[in-house]
Amino acid sequence: MSKIKEEQVILVNQNDEQIGLMAKMEAHEKALLHRAFSVFVFNKNGELMLQQRALHKYHTPGLWTNTCCSHQREGETNIAAGKRRLQEEMGFSTDLKESISFIYKAPFENGLTEHEYDHILIGEFNDKPNINPDEVAAWKWASLEDIKTDMKENPNLYTAWFKIIFDKYYDHIT
Repeated sequence: MSKIKEEQVILVNQNDEQIGLMAKMEAHEKALLHRAFSVFVFNKNGELMLQQRALHKYHTPGLWTNTCCSHQREGETNIAAGKRRLQEEMGFSTDLKESISFIYKAPFENGLTEHEYDHILIGEFNDKPNINPDEVAAWKWASLEDIKTDMKENPNLYTAWFKIIFDKYYDHIT
């Protein structure tokens, strides 16, 4: 009988150079800087696909966020990781390209902290996803302007990290 190995994250320094591996939960409990990615998938109208996190997630359940995000595995490129997770969460694959990257820190009420060297990956898709209900409760398309307005009016509907990374991406493209 094999014990399921807890997912590892890649610990990095301020230059995104790997300095170690750690169990995902431990890294979030200790607020240690680790590599991550955030996928932003747009349609031909320039609308961003948002996902609503599944209601049983251990943090930020039911909140709206970017198309998908997660952590690279050791030896996995940012693009390969983004494509893997997009398939796992949203049930489709598309070409991705690297955009900006930056460090952010977002503490949660449950004592965990996201402290990530985040790589934003951009893709295009013009169909309906086949969402994984273990990960995603719902999805929708929204324009960047509508998201920006709604975040100001209803900040409690969005994940802490999406508010940070959305602003960074929005500032980058405008």
